[in-house]
Amino acid sequence: MLTVFVAPFLFFPPSIVRLSRFASRTAGAAMSDMRDAIVVLLAGGQGERLWPLTRDRAKPAVPFGALYRIIDITLSNCINSNLRRVFILTQYKALSLNRHIRAGWSPLAGLGDYIEVLPPQMRVSQQWYQGTADAVYQNIYSIGSERSKFVFILSGDHIYKMNYAKMLDQHVDCGADVTVGIIQIPVEQAAKQFGVIEVDKDWRIVGFEEKPAAPKESPHHAGHCNASMGIYIFNTQLMIPILLADSEDPKSHHDFGKDILPRIITKHRVFAYNFVDENSKDALYWRDVGTIDAYYEANMDLVSVSPVFNLYDSAWPLRTWQHQYPPAKFVFADPERMGVALDSIVAGGSVISGGRVQTSVIGNDVRVNSYSEVSQSIIYNHVNIGRHSRIRRAIIDRHVSLPERTEIGYDLEADRRRFHVTDSGIVVVVRQESLIEEPEST
Repeated sequence: MLTVFVAPFLFFPPSIVRLSRFASRTAGAAMSDMRDAIVVLLAGGQGERLWPLTRDRAKPAVPFGALYRIIDITLSNCINSNLRRVFILTQYKALSLNRHIRAGWSPLAGLGDYIEVLPPQMRVSQQWYQGTADAVYQNIYSIGSERSKFVFILSGDHIYKMNYAKMLDQHVDCGADVTVGIIQIPVEQAAKQFGVIEVDKDWRIVGFEEKPAAPKESPHHAGHCNASMGIYIFNTQLMIPILLADSEDPKSHHDFGKDILPRIITKHRVFAYNFVDENSKDALYWRDVGTIDAYYEANMDLVSVSPVFNLYDSAWPLRTWQHQYPPAKFVFADPERMGVALDSIVAGGSVISGGRVQTSVIGNDVRVNSYSEVSQSIIYNHVNIGRHSRIRRAIIDRHVSLPERTEIGYDLEADRRRFHVTDSGIVVVVRQESLIEEPEST
């Protein structure tokens, strides 16, 4: 799903427009608010629409941009926003995700800070997580023990840059009980795709519809509607009894969007927060990479001359963990087999050995051997591409070794007999015994 939108700068909520009110708050006060907040990051979804990339890993652990995992984007937002107490709720196929968090993010702990993985504990239920609200409810003891004033509920499977401190500023400024992050998108793009929020002139939420066929327009931006980003701030004292009541409702789906939000908007002060992008571009960038095609397009954007999502922004750095690899290497200045990569990202440890790479994302420890061509593709770590191979519009999973003269992306009917192929023609190759071979020489 492609969701890049022109920034509606003239339509921010009044509490955002009134910058002078925010300016009157000291930096120390803002810092204090963030110290009173914790994060519950939902990272337990099965990621069925990303299959087979999620065959052996959780959706938030899927690689992105050669170096990162999808969850790194949200965690970087947390660190850059000075949110340093984070619970990550995992569930399905979480081993690689748990290792990634332990190796790359746990060392940030100290002085009361932590990024901690919480697997299902069955403490208040004997079932797996039944929905987003149930996932938080099942960890209510861990959340309550922190004695925080505010709880952020975030998802670990979207690509965007956001300063959550600005959202908490508005939450406090409005005297809100709950604040929901929204992004204004064209009505035709939102139909049957997003939960749509109805607001009054003061941006107080007065209605909610789950993926309506005919979304209601925003009163602040003609032709657009307020799509929920799945980002919430709750006052902790309110959230706990709400989740307890929901857990006892046999008719509930135990989901924040479907159940919790519609139930509380008439009883409590629930406001919308209009997304403020930290990506420093003319268009707002927020993408749900929940399908193969959306995920592929988001990665291909990164290798364009002027990508919409900027990995090289020192003002909003993206963090991750990676092995220590030597620099990428490009060998053979031979006109017949020149090692070259054009309009591409190539991570450390990779050797383009007499092959040609164009418009592609190449992970760590990849070898592209002589006379091979890789174009418009995403290659994960530890992949070997044999000589005289041709790879086009493909995603190659880690630890795949392709034999000499492999062709992928040129005959989709033949590809469908061996691999997963999307309707748009993206070929996904995951590790299979028939493809595992020892790395070939150059």
